[in-house]
Amino acid sequence: MSLIRHHIDGAPTGDAERRSPVYNPATGEVQHEVALASEAEVAQAIAAARAALPAWRATSLIKRADVFFRLRQLLKERTPEIAAVVTSEHGKVLSDAAGEISRGIENVEFAAGLVHLLKGERSEQVAGGVDVHSVKQPVGVVGAITPFNFPVMVPLWMVASAIACGNTVVLKPSEKDPSASVLLATLFEEAGLPAGVLNVVHGDKVAVDAILDSPDVDAVSFVGSTPIAKTIYQRASANGKRVQALGGAKNHMVVMPDADVEAAADAAVSAAYGSAGERCMAVSVLVAVGDVADDLVAGIARRIDDLTIGDGTDAASEMGPLITREHRDRVASYVTGATTEGATVVVDGTTKAFDGDGFFIGVSLLDHVQPGMKAYDDEIFGPVLSVVRVDTYDEAVALVNANRYGNGVAIFTRDGGTSRQFEFDIEVGMVGVNVPIPVPIGAYSFGGWKDSLFGDAHIYGPESVHFYTRSKVVTTRWPDHTPSQVDLGFPSNH
Repeated sequence: MSLIRHHIDGAPTGDAERRSPVYNPATGEVQHEVALASEAEVAQAIAAARAALPAWRATSLIKRADVFFRLRQLLKERTPEIAAVVTSEHGKVLSDAAGEISRGIENVEFAAGLVHLLKGERSEQVAGGVDVHSVKQPVGVVGAITPFNFPVMVPLWMVASAIACGNTVVLKPSEKDPSASVLLATLFEEAGLPAGVLNVVHGDKVAVDAILDSPDVDAVSFVGSTPIAKTIYQRASANGKRVQALGGAKNHMVVMPDADVEAAADAAVSAAYGSAGERCMAVSVLVAVGDVADDLVAGIARRIDDLTIGDGTDAASEMGPLITREHRDRVASYVTGATTEGATVVVDGTTKAFDGDGFFIGVSLLDHVQPGMKAYDDEIFGPVLSVVRVDTYDEAVALVNANRYGNGVAIFTRDGGTSRQFEFDIEVGMVGVNVPIPVPIGAYSFGGWKDSLFGDAHIYGPESVHFYTRSKVVTTRWPDHTPSQVDLGFPSNH
């Protein structure tokens, strides 16, 4: 059985005393083992990144940009190969994996504009013969800790901007689907990135803690669940690091009485069940306002009957399995326990039978869900859609704003005034208007509010440049022919 090794200083590294199985979620079979890094191996990766930092930081912006232009082409040419790797270890269907890569390429394209992005500011003659300018310089070595659900896109969210800004990186991907990150590292180097600028270490809490505690790591980017995000933020910031830690979500889709019910039902099914619900921007709560609920629930239930669930490599499949058997069973528990809390199980996906030992589950639809029920309060991270019924727009806004998560939200309406008011009222970081999954394009930044983000900078886009650089301000005065003199007074700008 093959061993997926670390990628440190441009080469495969480590034979691993500790290993973890990597499953094919569609079959339930172990297809690889992955090395779990020791503290010493993480230190080796950090040392490689630290050693590569001076030369990479000194590399001209044009040469850095060239790497990203070449990388973009490689990612496009090899999308089928990369997608196959993602599907084999994550389980999502090939078209979804290809879509993930496409969204990751957006961040590479943004990073390729680094010559413009890293421009500073200048003010001349702020005082007699005195000019001031600012520059953006890399923060140093970045630890990037990424989740299983987007093994290509999320690493590119972090790594592209960090490297473009002149930093070096130690990437710790999920041990559940680790191969894509190693492939990304080799593609970066094929595009011209020097060895040591991007290093990959696999592992569990041992590897994460080593990154958080290392004095040679200057910044940490994380995407994962809220409890872990909060812990990482507290521990890394206590160690003096700059931290952005993106946590969980409970994304609502508000459907107003004037909405196109058929379009809303299509959007709800797509956004709730795509990628088996393993998306931090998946719609998990549908808020039906007024008398729209019955028609909407019926429309969603009809569409569920037509979904094809199967192996992600099968072109006919629209949804693949969940990532692990344990996660599948956890998702199922929310459905089987829903009726005892007062919800109505309209469609029970836990009863759907599948051949083989893959980690499959059917999609579920719960109605009459309320805050206080586990299906509403928890981030399920699976193909379960909960319907909450409210009477008015104000109730819908209050419901969303009271939730501890603030990642994404959508409203479906034909009324421009309602839409505009919703944008103003809602306390959520990303908002969609008749768009169920409002993930910003690469030229903007991604991130939520409240318990969906710990730190003050969103990920990728313009805010990533702020996060991965430090501003330095230089005040300059050149000697002139005016005689100087000693002056012990406080410096004045006049």
